[in-house]
Amino acid sequence: MKKLLFQLDTDAHPAVFDTVVAYDGGADHVIGHGNVTPDNVTSLVEGCIFTRAPKDKKYTAIFVGGSDMTAGEKLFKAVQKTFFADFRVSVMLDSNGSNTTAAAGVAKLLTSGSIRDKRCVILAGTGPVGRRAAAMMALEGANVALTSRTADRARQTCADIKTTFDVDIEPIAAADNEARARAVEDANVVFATGAAGTELLLPEHWQGNDNIEMIADANATPPLGIGGTEMFDRGENRNGKIIWGAIGFGTLKLAVHRACIGKLFESNDQLFDAVEIFALAKAMA
Repeated sequence: MKKLLFQLDTDAHPAVFDTVVAYDGGADHVIGHGNVTPDNVTSLVEGCIFTRAPKDKKYTAIFVGGSDMTAGEKLFKAVQKTFFADFRVSVMLDSNGSNTTAAAGVAKLLTSGSIRDKRCVILAGTGPVGRRAAAMMALEGANVALTSRTADRARQTCADIKTTFDVDIEPIAAADNEARARAVEDANVVFATGAAGTELLLPEHWQGNDNIEMIADANATPPLGIGGTEMFDRGENRNGKIIWGAIGFGTLKLAVHRACIGKLFESNDQLFDAVEIFALAKAMA
């Protein structure tokens, strides 16, 4: 029985990255659909759940992707609403690589030290990876704050995380590098999750900060999010801080993504979102 993965993408074109990793994760065939929304997804899901016998439904699975996390979350829920009784298949959500990237970054930080009761600041944290990383750190018992260029967006993001994960995140408005430097003055852990090629902190903003113990940067496109770090840092000690670069924890990100794809085909009733993917990342780290 062939393992079929249906890649339902909220963008016009299903992501090539996700397709490649799906094959590497064990799918025999990946069938991509773009511009998928909650309004047009029902017939696609019905094609997945009505075509194979109960014992064979585990060989069909769904991956929800795209660049928009909010749209992905809505689509993920819409897919599940189509299920009933045992007419269901396993589903994974990883819009913009947010769940796997955040899970890998936080999991690698945890290999370097505990974050429980630590002050953790997510820089440029309103994007998909930042939202997930903030939630994961809070679920680990950290005191988490996230920054955004505007106060309104920071507050709305924190409210959204509260609704989804029932954790409290502090919003911080920080429109430039100097403001972000002030935001991390009392931080123990800093995780940069900004747009590719956007520098969020200069070296002098963190190198002399005795409070900071660990840093992770999800940006692999120069200039890096945190100046003075390297994308290949794998728990390197720089200026007394443990540093994880985007490539440094990216190996785990890819491994977790592939592992999740493989697990989708173990049964027909699994859901892989932030919590489940984070648990797997911690086990694999």
